[in-house]
Amino acid sequence: MGIVKISDQLHDQIRVSSAALGRSINAQAEHWLRVGQLAEHHPQLNYEGICALLLQEAERTLQLQPLTDYEVEASARRPRSVRLVGGMQ
Repeated sequence: MGIVKISDQLHDQIRVSSAALGRSINAQAEHWLRVGQLAEHHPQLNYEGICALLLQEAERTLQLQPLTDYEVEASARRPRSVRLVGGMQ
């Protein structure tokens, strides 16, 4: 882990976005960094395609971690979530 210096203006933009999206300032900055990195590595993708890659990565990560007894019990009690396809216009 390291320290990244950014401008005050960018920090203010991160603060506003993090408040609006319910993320910490660090989580918002990390999200923007990951989206930007994927945009550079996959220039053919739009934002929707980049979000799909992020979802696939999260699903793979979550499948590798064993569920706790509490999570197994909780998932048995609630219906399975549905992923919506498409984006807002």
